[in-house]
Formats: sequence, C-alpha cells, structure tokens
Amino acid sequence: MSIGNPPPDDRIPVGRALAQARVAAGLTVDEVSTTTRVRAPIVHAIEQDDFSRCGGDVYARGHIRAIARAVGLDPEVLIEQFSAEHGSAPAPTPVAPLYEAERMRSEPRRPNWTAAMVAAIVAVVGFVGFTLFSGGEDGGKEPVAGKPSAASPAAKPSGNPTSTAPRPEQSDSAIAAAPADKVTVKLTAPNAKSWIQAVDSNGRQLFQGSLEPGDSKTFTDKSKINLIIGNAGAVNLFVNGKDLGPAGDPGQVQRLTFTPGDPEAG
Repeated sequence: MSIGNPPPDDRIPVGRALAQARVAAGLTVDEVSTTTRVRAPIVHAIEQDDFSRCGGDVYARGHIRAIARAVGLDPEVLIEQFSAEHGSAPAPTPVAPLYEAERMRSEPRRPNWTAAMVAAIVAVVGFVGFTLFSGGEDGGKEPVAGKPSAASPAAKPSGNPTSTAPRPEQSDSAIAAAPADKVTVKLTAPNAKSWIQAVDSNGRQLFQGSLEPGDSKTFTDKSKINLIIGNAGAVNLFVNGKDLGPAGDPGQVQRLTFTPGDPEAG
C-alpha cells in the first residue's frame, strides 16, 4: 500500500475532505470515534491522509466508509478517490449496519389488552345469563331471558375478579395526533445547534445533519426509531406525545432507541 501519494488531480485528498466535513458538522474526533467505533488515533491519522495505521487497504476502505457516513459525505465517491490514489480496489466489502445488533434484538412482548377485555366481557355475559335463567327470589317465577324481573333487582357479581374488564392506562399528556400503533419522535433545538442522525427499524437513514437553533424534526416508524445526538443538551425530546426534556448534557453524544408507547429511551 502506498502512503502519501499526491492526488491525480486538483481534488481535495480523502483525509482532508473527511476532516473538513467533520468540522462543518460540529463534531469532534472523539465523537466521530464513538459513532463509528474507529479509534481516535486512527481517525486523526486518516484525516492527515496517513492510512498506515489502518492495517491494510481493506480496513482503510471500511474506516473511510464509516467516517464518511458519520460526517455526512458520500462514502462511495471517497472510496473511488482512495482507490485511484492508493492502488486497485478489491471487491466491495459491505460494512455491518450501525444498528444491526439492535434490529436482531427481539422486541419485548406487550400485554394483549384486547384479548383481556374480550375474555372479561364473555365472563360477564355468562354470569348474567346464568343468573337470569337460574331463578330469582320472587317465589320461583322465571323471568323472560334478557328482561330482568321488576321485583328482582339485577344481581351484581361480587368478589369475581373476571367481572371487571381491565383497561389500559392512558396518559393525560398523550397527544391525540400521535398514532398508538407507531413510534413518533420529535426533536427541537430551542437555543443551540446539534448534529443528529435518525434511522428507522429497517436501518434506513431518515435524516443526518445539523439541527439549527429554532429548528425541529419529527420522525415516525411502525416499530422503532434509532437516534444519535451530537450535542444532547441542546435538543429537547418529545416521544409519542410526551415531553422528555433535554436528551442529555451539553456536548454529550447520546445514542437512543424508542418504540411505540415508550415514554423513555429504549
């Protein structure tokens, strides 16, 4: 592998392009290292167009792809330029998606309130029907089915836990516009700038870039929203209609996951 060869034309070298994009995105080398899992010294070396610490061209291309995605550049353009500057390119090696492990993780099972309510209703109807046909306390007269006798007040089940249909708790702060069967996440930057990335449950990138002061972004998915927030203290979170306040401390990088019905980070 050749190191430090000049570019074939007047294009900006790969490392310098990555460094400029990182600064423009408001990210530090440590934040890029946390996001990409590429060690900070290697990120420093790559930004100086020194790829000797990558361990070979294959690893160098993988690092370039990961860093380019983190700072908002097209990785394939940089890989093509790197191949032209440093020799032939091997067959493309797919990089594992950032959230592959999270997509493979099974979702927690939630209570089936519909089935519970149906079971409770069936129990109540059966109890009332049994009471009506088993005879009242008015001398043995059997009331007509479905019409309780005037002399006999309707029997009230007592001590039977199945006679009360459970109802799911509803939050007073829930916004009606947020669908109950989806996850809706809103991010606002009231006073300061922050870099954010949003990915849906299929690993598709919904947004990547800077959230300027006064801006807001809303994302919706059927099962999961994954977030990376570069300046967590500058961003307020609203998840499924609930205000969770700041995403973290100023300057802190946060990685968060939200699912339908969750008021907190997953």
